[in-house]
Amino acid sequence: MRIIPAIDIIEGKCVRLTKGDYSTKKIYNENPLEVAKEFEDAGIEYLHVVDLDGAKASQIINYKVLEQIASKTNLKIDFGGGLKSDQDLEIAFNSGANQITGGSIAVKNAVVFESWIKKFGAEKIILGADFYPDETGGKIATNGWQEESSLQLIPFINEYQSKGIQYVICTDISKDGMLQGPSFKIYEEILNSSKDIKLIASGGISTFDELPKLAELGCEGVIIGKAIYENKISLKQLENFIIS
Repeated sequence: MRIIPAIDIIEGKCVRLTKGDYSTKKIYNENPLEVAKEFEDAGIEYLHVVDLDGAKASQIINYKVLEQIASKTNLKIDFGGGLKSDQDLEIAFNSGANQITGGSIAVKNAVVFESWIKKFGAEKIILGADFYPDETGGKIATNGWQEESSLQLIPFINEYQSKGIQYVICTDISKDGMLQGPSFKIYEEILNSSKDIKLIASGGISTFDELPKLAELGCEGVIIGKAIYENKISLKQLENFIIS
């Protein structure tokens, strides 16, 4: 299972939010490149970068930060946040992104999102399935999690898998930044219903012990944010996990 630390960016700084609420912003470092280099020094190969300004503006904003990290580390970066047009994707890829994540666009403009899968290839495009849990599993949320759609989580993933999507980042918004543990049950349901999907767990990771459980479930990757920044999981632990 791939370990993928998260760097969320507002105004060029490394921040974390709680449940996607911009008013909860906490700045962890003024220089995201420093953070990225620390990850790389710990043997980490992958990075999840979210342009939170872009998510609000519905267009790419912090591509200069992406460019800096990509040019000064060897990290393989997936980049998301407000990507809405072919031009946004060209900027992201030209700035060094290995993959991009599309969430809101996949809900609101399926024609465009499907065209990206064809144009750039399924290896390059990740489906962002961010959801609020409910009694049926979960409802997909959009626009930096400010809006809830009527789409059900698992049918949404299955539909896009039928159109070629291989990678899915699935975030339980109710758990994001809460350090209360991930949504094991939902991930298990997704993996049971969507065979061969490369599921990347995101949201709520709080202790190192959760990582082997996610690997055992069959998650292809895990995104870890606040647990690293709040020293709940050390880079040394992650380094040992990767080596083992």
